[in-house]
Amino acid sequence: MANSKSAEKRARQSEQRRLHNKGMRTAMRTGIKNTLKAIKAGDKKQAEEAFRKAVPMIDRMATKGIIHANKAARHKSRLNARLKQMS
Repeated sequence: MANSKSAEKRARQSEQRRLHNKGMRTAMRTGIKNTLKAIKAGDKKQAEEAFRKAVPMIDRMATKGIIHANKAARHKSRLNARLKQMS
């Protein structure tokens, strides 16, 4: 438990930030899953569209520090490799 006013405020801010980041991370994962689902279904056009939406979302998460830059690069690389495999 916080012992000072500033510690109480930091605890409140941390909780708000955690909930916000959780939502952002969930949205990113959903974008990735949508791309994988389209790839698995064999719908190249839909997969490319989902990939185009997922990439900026992944980049945004890395820029904001929600995920590491290398993790973002790994996700994009693997999605792109699976997309190219469809051809």
